[in-house]
Amino acid sequence: MSTIQDRPNTLPWPPMIYIAAAALAVLLHWLLPLPWLPDPLREFLFAVGWLVVAGAVAIDVAAMRAMRRARTTIMPHKGSDHLVTGGPFSFTRNPIYLGNTMLMVGIGLIAGVAWFILLAPLAAFLTTRLAIEREERHLEARFGKKYRDYMKKVRRWI
Repeated sequence: MSTIQDRPNTLPWPPMIYIAAAALAVLLHWLLPLPWLPDPLREFLFAVGWLVVAGAVAIDVAAMRAMRRARTTIMPHKGSDHLVTGGPFSFTRNPIYLGNTMLMVGIGLIAGVAWFILLAPLAAFLTTRLAIEREERHLEARFGKKYRDYMKKVRRWI
């Protein structure tokens, strides 16, 4: 039987949540499209959206590289072998989830689909409840004081 020290979850909740949120945003836009802003604001938000997506991808890639360098898993339902505190982990304890949330917002701005922007906070909330809280218990059980000290220095999201 698996314990919280072995692994945080049995399912990889974060990718499932963000994929479901994106699919729901598309479906809701198809069934109940929300109004979007007119030009020139639409064009400005389109450009901002690309900047947000670029930032999200940069954060995600940097976080994945930091995890690979530390030789620990990126899979949210697998046990961590090492505590990663460098790179983007120095300003957020959950850079990949932050990047995923930013990606949803960026896609919404680019596509002009408000549902992506409205569902991004819901995806972040569900990720916190179903994954992050268990991951934090897992990391505390695995790394103890070292993780508690890290939690005091670095915020959960931003």
